[in-house]
Amino acid sequence: MEQLILLENPKVALVFEAYPDHIRPKMLALRKLILETANELEDVQELEETLKWGEPSYIAKKGSTIRMDWKEKTPEHYALYFKCTSLLVTTFKDVFPDQFTYEGNRALIFKLEEKIPVRELKSCIKAALHYHKVKQLPSLGM
Repeated sequence: MEQLILLENPKVALVFEAYPDHIRPKMLALRKLILETANELEDVQELEETLKWGEPSYIAKKGSTIRMDWKEKTPEHYALYFKCTSLLVTTFKDVFPDQFTYEGNRALIFKLEEKIPVRELKSCIKAALHYHKVKQLPSLGM
């Protein structure tokens, strides 16, 4: 299997560095999970790491953008955001009704002290990275 090519943007590292000390490890753990998941997908050769709305974002060629952030106005949680016009979060709610806290049709919300359900979250990330290949499949092929 080929190694994933990560197209990095140096400005993203600055955003991670700017997170408060108790938040940075949470955000870096989400990033690591996205990169690990992308690396497990044979048909994802490149992943672009960029900023969208000033937030770390990840996009694969046939995927839908995944963003992440922590905000001072909601200091007790952080989130993974998905394109709200996609079927992603709606499908996640159907497939994993009790595993995540959802914000509308756009985000998975994590409390700071919460243990993230890694296997389920990786399924969500895979669906986003493959979105344009799976959007016509029942439950996005999850």
